[in-house]
Amino acid sequence: MHDSAQHTGPPGQEAVAAGLPEAVAATAVPERAGAPAAGDRPELGTAQRWRAVLVLGSLIALGPLSIDTYLPALPALTRDLDASASAVQLTLTGTLVGLGLGQLVIGPLSDALGRRRPLLAGIALHIVASLLCAMAPNIAVLGVLRVLQGIGVAAASVVATAVVRDLFTGSTAAAVLSRLILVMGVAPVLAPSLGGAVLAVGSWRTVFHVLAVLGALLMLVALFALRETLPPQRRTPVGLRPVLRGYRELLGDRSLVGLMLVAGLTMAAVFAYVSGSPFVLQEGFGLDESTFALVFGAGAVGLVAASQWNVVLLRRWAPEAILSTALVAGALAGVVLVVTAVTGLGGMLGILLPLWVVLAVVALCGPNAAAVALSRHGERAGAAAALLGASQFGIGALVAPLTGAGGGGSALPMALTIAGTLLVAAVVARLVLRRGGEVAPATA
Repeated sequence: MHDSAQHTGPPGQEAVAAGLPEAVAATAVPERAGAPAAGDRPELGTAQRWRAVLVLGSLIALGPLSIDTYLPALPALTRDLDASASAVQLTLTGTLVGLGLGQLVIGPLSDALGRRRPLLAGIALHIVASLLCAMAPNIAVLGVLRVLQGIGVAAASVVATAVVRDLFTGSTAAAVLSRLILVMGVAPVLAPSLGGAVLAVGSWRTVFHVLAVLGALLMLVALFALRETLPPQRRTPVGLRPVLRGYRELLGDRSLVGLMLVAGLTMAAVFAYVSGSPFVLQEGFGLDESTFALVFGAGAVGLVAASQWNVVLLRRWAPEAILSTALVAGALAGVVLVVTAVTGLGGMLGILLPLWVVLAVVALCGPNAAAVALSRHGERAGAAAALLGASQFGIGALVAPLTGAGGGGSALPMALTIAGTLLVAAVVARLVLRRGGEVAPATA
């Protein structure tokens, strides 16, 4: 299908996001929810499309950078602040709580005020919170500051997702989100290695100084490389009542609620891995910080590769079909992980292989769940993206501390958590997804 038939946003918006002259955006017209794609939109070249993907991907990467860069420092932080493994994992929970709550506020704000202003304010909050984290005197203060840091990160995540929905829908949106994972996938690959390098010359506090610098760099990206994609005529009213009314309408969509639960449970499996693997691999299997960073990065490489395979799959199958099948595969991998954690079969490799399958499954689930959920709510893309993000990080925040319940080096709590969340997600997906008709092939 011709590329112009895949886009549902107003003419000129994609050009604005891609950094084309603002005059192009003057042709933007209000979008009617569920309207067919316009056939007269300006065609973008490959370089311009990839520029938009790189800009949005770099913004979404702020979340993984904030979470993953300090993962190698968790054992050292435990000793330095005289805290338990579960207490230290609560600092990760604090970030996830901030990400979830922040998106619920920032999403509707971006629908009412446009995408840029909430984004810039959130990144500024992240920079300030990172600097304060570096001075935290105890684990309780650090946990509170990580909540603030998460709220700042939420702006980048929800705004980038909303911009994708401003410009694309359906299979093409899923393909673009998969391309974003390619860009943001560099973050979890490099972040633990960056954290390990920082720890070689400094302490866990230095890691937060580095995060502040990264936030400042992304602030420059947002200022100079991302223009507004939501024209005034498509914005929602400002105020608490319109926000609550919008959320009520969204939550009345049972399919959206089901997909929120699926997205949250799937992401919870990832956070169980993120919060549990430093202790399992470093304390349970004796890896040093540098080796852990390499192993963690290998899993992220698999995640990125699977996300790009998703683009190929979307040319033949609907996002719903890919999502349902991937969840079944992930649930089976979770069961295998529990077996190897209990029996010790295969040693460290017996743990890593099913974990890497789980990460690959998540790369297939995330973009497709988001594309299906957002396809019916283009008029409230920010609020819908916020609900999806809040469910992901909210459920993840509840799950992360469970991985430390059995002791720092035990893989069983992590395995049980991953298997349980993916099994429930697979069941929910079967209940809420129906077989769709023919879909247009993805072109991103």
